[in-house]
Amino acid sequence: MGERRVPGWLAGIIGTVVLVGAWWLLSVTAFTPAEGTDFTPVPSPFAVVRTLLEDGFASYWTFFSVTLTEAAWGFLWGNALALLLASTVLVLPQLETVVTQVAVVSYCLPLVAVGGIAIVVLGGADQPGDPSSTAIFLAALSVFFTTVVGALLGFKAADKAALDVVSVYGGGRFTQLRKVRLVAALPAILNALQIAVPTSFLGAVLGEYMGATDRSVGITLIRLQGNLDAERVWAVFLLCALVAMIGYAALGLVSRLLTPWISGRAA
Repeated sequence: MGERRVPGWLAGIIGTVVLVGAWWLLSVTAFTPAEGTDFTPVPSPFAVVRTLLEDGFASYWTFFSVTLTEAAWGFLWGNALALLLASTVLVLPQLETVVTQVAVVSYCLPLVAVGGIAIVVLGGADQPGDPSSTAIFLAALSVFFTTVVGALLGFKAADKAALDVVSVYGGGRFTQLRKVRLVAALPAILNALQIAVPTSFLGAVLGEYMGATDRSVGITLIRLQGNLDAERVWAVFLLCALVAMIGYAALGLVSRLLTPWISGRAA
């Protein structure tokens, strides 16, 4: 008999319970409030959830909406440029080394240093409440490497026999790209886009830490940390994780719908 695998939903529940349990254990042991004060850098999960429910989700949406907009624009720009650059390799294979080196260099750049330059060159939000140009740029930069590499690996996964059939019938590289390579690369591209969802959100928040925004997740965290409001800091952390998880799961669902053959399901 083969080994029985734990269902994905059960593994997720077990992982969540373990993380919350470890969080609670640390809050009541290693990070208890100092004598004579109520402040603790790691409040219990129950205190964080209580604060979140008392404030209401609507009070957090005012600044989360700005960060989500920045992450969405960065996701679109970064992935569009990555896919365009990866596609040029199929037309001009000689450029593969150059494209790969560009992707690696973009990955090796320290985002904090790049953000400092970007805030000078691009600036922040044009109007109060508008998305920050620097945050959008860092979100795009965060997803660029993953999508380029995923697309290149996917394009190389095309079956050589299928490519030969297209060539025999008079098809060129563009026809091969459209009829064979894109279909073969779709699973790898969708996986890269799935990883890019939480990465773009993280890049946007990091860009907001550079300043030039008045209402966003990054600037809100700075203010809450300055006020030593640990419960709300962790509430924002929790919501960030929830947003990233929802985006990741949504792209995973899209991937299953568009590539049913990967999981052995009928289209």
